[in-house]
Amino acid sequence: DLCRMGTAWYGKMSEYDTTGFMDSASVDQTGIDPVKRQEDLQRLSLCTWAFVRSMKRHLSPVEEDEEEFQMELRSRLPAEQAEKIIAAAHRPNRALQDLSVAIEKLPMHFVRKNELNKNLSIFEDTLGGCERLLSSPIPLFYSRHTARFLSSWLLLLPLALYGEFGNSWNHIAMIPTTGFISVCLFGIEELATQLEEPFTILPMQGFCDKIGRWCDEIVSWAGQGQGEDVVEVNTREMMKLPL
Repeated sequence: DLCRMGTAWYGKMSEYDTTGFMDSASVDQTGIDPVKRQEDLQRLSLCTWAFVRSMKRHLSPVEEDEEEFQMELRSRLPAEQAEKIIAAAHRPNRALQDLSVAIEKLPMHFVRKNELNKNLSIFEDTLGGCERLLSSPIPLFYSRHTARFLSSWLLLLPLALYGEFGNSWNHIAMIPTTGFISVCLFGIEELATQLEEPFTILPMQGFCDKIGRWCDEIVSWAGQGQGEDVVEVNTREMMKLPL
């Protein structure tokens, strides 16, 4: 949404009016430099990608992602910006600061910038939620107690099943049954442990790559559907609206 609104509202300096500030009818697109527009919107797209990529690195183990993170930032971002993010103590916050600056530099009315900045608040809230998941795991004692209880219960389970499988030769059917129950219960316990910290098992790199591609595609649409014909049609439609 942030890139979409930034692309659609680029160059729109007018204030609210009775038709709604998102309408194209009050926009003068003739004074926009297409090259500068593409540069500004590409910066917005890169800063959005840099935030989600920094967030992925922030939530991943150092040995898993640090080298790839630095390589990606240096290959896609300007050298100075990349080094500042890498050197920051809290990288997602630094990337969010760059994104805020990129929005502030867009030539649009401050009301529209405020709408874009609301997305940054959502980004910050999402980051805070992920950090709470990462920094507040289930106490280790709980996990150990569950594992110990489960092991003891499964160790004694054959004693409870011994009489139930008296019809099988030498109670042999009890062995695969106990094994199957053990695999199921230990699997559930392992799933619970993984859910305490899901960031290491989710395909977060794929999420970052997709967001980067989608943002680049959205900003490539800049200027489409905002020509004089669209403005004229929208103006005629507005004149038909009742006051």
